[in-house]
Amino acid sequence: MGNNSKSKGLSRRQFITRAGIGAVGSYVLFPALGKADTKNLSDNNSQQKYLLGDNPLSLTVNGKKVKTKVKANTTLVELLRDHLNLTGTKVACNNGECGSCSVLLDGKVVYSCHMLALDAQGKSVTTVEGLMDGNKLSIVQQAFIEKDGLQCGFCTPGQVMAATALLIKNSHPTKDEVKEGMSGNFCRCGAYPKIIESVLTAAEKLNS
Repeated sequence: MGNNSKSKGLSRRQFITRAGIGAVGSYVLFPALGKADTKNLSDNNSQQKYLLGDNPLSLTVNGKKVKTKVKANTTLVELLRDHLNLTGTKVACNNGECGSCSVLLDGKVVYSCHMLALDAQGKSVTTVEGLMDGNKLSIVQQAFIEKDGLQCGFCTPGQVMAATALLIKNSHPTKDEVKEGMSGNFCRCGAYPKIIESVLTAAEKLNS
């Protein structure tokens, strides 16, 4: 392939950086994502639109109060993705084993595919979109981009949430503590060395 052809393509770093921004902060590209859906759920018209069942549910999602009704078997990830349009949370195994659907529940990481929405009654849920400050990525999100802590990017939101929970609990983790803290999140691409490096970098920045 000639030089002219090469110049039209993206380098691996350019591609991963662009993909990483989408994986760890899709909110940048779609700033209204989730806002319209959570803002007026307590209104009668909106409540009818999002009527999922007969069980009242009140919780906080990314700092916003949400009031709706759900079926008894509605999972937390179904509520987030299908009804609040917070699609940064991914579903992979849908069996509580891989961690792709990880979110924070009152500051602790949980598998949202393996938890009923009703079990989040009165609690605070944070998704990957909620880590951002306006259009600014969190320190953890930015570290994953800078250190290439992703390949396909599908598991990355869950990895970021697990890393965030780890650093909330332990702001000075060792490499072994990062491995232990991230052990519930699988990366099918095998990007573990870069994921660990990303978490350690985020820790350094948080403490600088």
